[in-house]
Amino acid sequence: MAVYRKETIANILLVEDEETLRENLKLNLELEDYEVNIATTGPEALQMVKKEFFDLIILDIMLPEMDGISVCESIRLTQSHVPILFLSARNSPADKVLGLKKGGDDYMTKPFNLEELLLRIQKLIEKSKLSMVRNSVPAVYKFDDYLVDFSAHTCSLKSGEVQELSKKEAALLKLLVENEGQVVSREHILQVVWGYNVYPTTRTIDNFILNFRKYFEADSRNPKFFHSVRGVGYKFTAN
Repeated sequence: MAVYRKETIANILLVEDEETLRENLKLNLELEDYEVNIATTGPEALQMVKKEFFDLIILDIMLPEMDGISVCESIRLTQSHVPILFLSARNSPADKVLGLKKGGDDYMTKPFNLEELLLRIQKLIEKSKLSMVRNSVPAVYKFDDYLVDFSAHTCSLKSGEVQELSKKEAALLKLLVENEGQVVSREHILQVVWGYNVYPTTRTIDNFILNFRKYFEADSRNPKFFHSVRGVGYKFTAN
């Protein structure tokens, strides 16, 4: 008999060094159909965030090697969109305010009510996904003197030449066009174009952008349409 694995509804990073709490929380999250990844130190969490897209990060504050507040600040240098929920034994109003000021989206104290925690997690993920809903782009899109056919994976250049696009090129180009005028983070590109479990190097994404500049820019060293934002991601501007 075939065994089917239920699809997870979101990918969560749980950063917690206390083993019993960590395992109990991981089990309960998995029962809600979340995929749960574990980190037990601050540096370990940062390494995982660099390599993988997460829909939510649950972050303890009192961690070995690097405290959760510093971890949150480091994440916010490159990722503004991923929701971060602090889960901490520190329960003073000042602690909560500090956590939210430093980039947290929510703050719960230990011990916590599991049902309330699960509800807050659900709401944070739903809110984040709604904020990333993209603008609708037609199958054939025109900007400047260029015509891109996303269905056929081709673009018509100013010279009249038709340039074929690879499947990944078309997907990345569409993502940038859908977010026209906004910076799209590397992490979001990984999620949409490559999927959760395949992580190209930074250089791979850079090469795609260089290809776009060859196709569409009059001067690739002074791009008008395709911009790199150092340490964050990429932006497309139509004008």
